[in-house]
Amino acid sequence: MRIMKPSCVFLVCVCAILANGCSSELQDLRVQNSFLQKRISELGSQTEADKLRLEQLRRQLTTAQAKGGIGQEALREQIAALEEDLAKKNELIASMQQRLLQSGALLPPELTTKLEDFAKQHEMVTYDADRGIVKFKSDLLFEKGSAKVAPSAVAAIKSLCGILNSEEGKKFDIIIAGHTDDIPVEKPVTRAQHPDNWYLSVHRAISVLDIMEANNVASTRLSARGFGEYRPVAPNLPGKKGNPQNRRVEIYIVPAGT
Repeated sequence: MRIMKPSCVFLVCVCAILANGCSSELQDLRVQNSFLQKRISELGSQTEADKLRLEQLRRQLTTAQAKGGIGQEALREQIAALEEDLAKKNELIASMQQRLLQSGALLPPELTTKLEDFAKQHEMVTYDADRGIVKFKSDLLFEKGSAKVAPSAVAAIKSLCGILNSEEGKKFDIIIAGHTDDIPVEKPVTRAQHPDNWYLSVHRAISVLDIMEANNVASTRLSARGFGEYRPVAPNLPGKKGNPQNRRVEIYIVPAGT
């Protein structure tokens, strides 16, 4: 009978503890994300109701002003209070959404290793292990001013899909976020498809999503969003001259249900 050395027994115990710890942390993260999603949904419903109420109050104020009736000041105060409350709710929703986006830090070591190796193999890719984010440089991923994925980039996305469909990867969802710099969309041909940077960033995210879906990443795991020019990672040049670092697509790997 082979007896394990004390050092080996210790290593096995440590690995087991770490595995159980990671599992526990992931479960805690899922619970936290579920709570955040529920709260975001609740706040979203409240803000929609607030918007309707705000519109009603504004119409009442317009009518009161036209008729010279009393109560105008009270209406203005109600409108101001509701606008302030609505702004706070929107700020809270944005904060919670950002927390959801940053929840990919607890990825299994095996998945992290695969993603790190993937990034090393592709010039257009970087991987942020602390946040679980795969970043593609848009200048290499897309044709200029276009949401069409460059042929040279399709293979890289397909390779990423293989990782995301692995045993470790398929336990996670994928959020695809497009970003641009601050150079305005000016060419008429481009504007016809992408009226501004908001559209361009979203359309680029959707283009990546389409390739992932075509490569057997389940639709239920995928979502796309665009931030336009409003979340730069580096200063843009003066006079809306842009910065290549800000033209990017970020792929967030997050716990299922996020």
